Amino acid sequence: MVEAIEDNTAWRRALRRDMVARRAKLSEATRAAWSARIVDGLLAALPVPRVVAFCWPIKHEPDVRAAVDRWAEGGAQAALPVVVNEAEPLAFRAWTPATPLVADRYGIPTPAGGAFLDPDLILLPLNGFDAAGYRLGYGGGFFDRTLAARSPRPLAVGVGFEINRLASIRPERHDQRLDWVVTEAGVFRVAGDAGR
Repeated sequence: MVEAIEDNTAWRRALRRDMVARRAKLSEATRAAWSARIVDGLLAALPVPRVVAFCWPIKHEPDVRAAVDRWAEGGAQAALPVVVNEAEPLAFRAWTPATPLVADRYGIPTPAGGAFLDPDLILLPLNGFDAAGYRLGYGGGFFDRTLAARSPRPLAVGVGFEINRLASIRPERHDQRLDWVVTEAGVFRVAGDAGR
């Protein structure tokens, strides 16, 4: 049993490197065009949230800030995740284009201060993902802990590129399913328990 867990951990670690490398090979123009398609899909498929949490794009992830800006024009508040403690769920701080950002311990831009908000929609970057609605993150488990701890659970919408689609991420017991996946190829509602 321990050997199987170690094998899956090593497999996921190698897979993460491969997924990031795939995105890095895309041209800036391609990433921008695909990000724009993702933004269009988000705006067409989802209602304006009350509070939308999103992640600052890193490692060549899709840039969905245009969707966040459009929702903000419709009255939504935006928030960015903040790591409060390594073993705890994320918190979310209010964000506007004027919010000062500082690099957190992982080098990710995050608000230096401001009010904490409770999102009803979270846009999660997809390092890798599968048709069952499971995502491969960067290995910290932050979003899994966050989704499991929140009640009511916010709508979890994965945003990623099709080049990061997998047959299976080999989900583990702690992995939380997404409700929707949005890529440059379209908007996909996850079937089963997670689909809302």
